[in-house]
Amino acid sequence: MKAIHCGITSREYKDHPKFAGVKIAILIKSTDSEAVSVSELQVDPGVKAPIHTHDLQIDSIYVVSGTARAYINQEWIEVSAGDYIYVPATAEHGLHNTGDEILRLFVHHSPPLF
Repeated sequence: MKAIHCGITSREYKDHPKFAGVKIAILIKSTDSEAVSVSELQVDPGVKAPIHTHDLQIDSIYVVSGTARAYINQEWIEVSAGDYIYVPATAEHGLHNTGDEILRLFVHHSPPLF
């Protein structure tokens, strides 16, 4: 595998396949790496990603900008720019953008989700 550069100007944001009000730019997909998939999410104000699980994937989430409530460890907590969330496989998690601006998240799944 070769190194990959994902410049900000080359990112293509599409509607998330499961969550309305969420755009996704897939930076690294399963055809690029057998180990990880990497994406950037843009969550519109007021949008909720319902509580869900991933059977196989570890979810690693870095809050780039915005504010939200995140569901982890069976409770809702406040998160904002600079915060990091680690979600083991099969653990319930969800998100609600509680701010007035787009919530930007850097997300890493292992093994790849996409």
